[in-house]
Amino acid sequence: MVKPAKPHTRFERARIIGARALQIGMGAPLNVSEDLLREAFKSELISLYGVEEANLRFVLDPLKIALYEYENHLIPIDVDPHLS
Repeated sequence: MVKPAKPHTRFERARIIGARALQIGMGAPLNVSEDLLREAFKSELISLYGVEEANLRFVLDPLKIALYEYENHLIPIDVDPHLS
């Protein structure tokens, strides 16, 4: 995803993240590696599973993965802006 010319509104942002989370939940391939997700959510994985298990576990929440992809401009979805 290329950075948009104008920042997305909160509604556009919600639509893009929600659509991508649905795709991930239905089994679409991720646009980020598992290692990057482990690093990004390391503290959460440690709190859930402990230090030893955190290196083996994976983030399973599609919404968190979609939000991470959105914040790092990895989602190939954009909205058609209204011309005003």
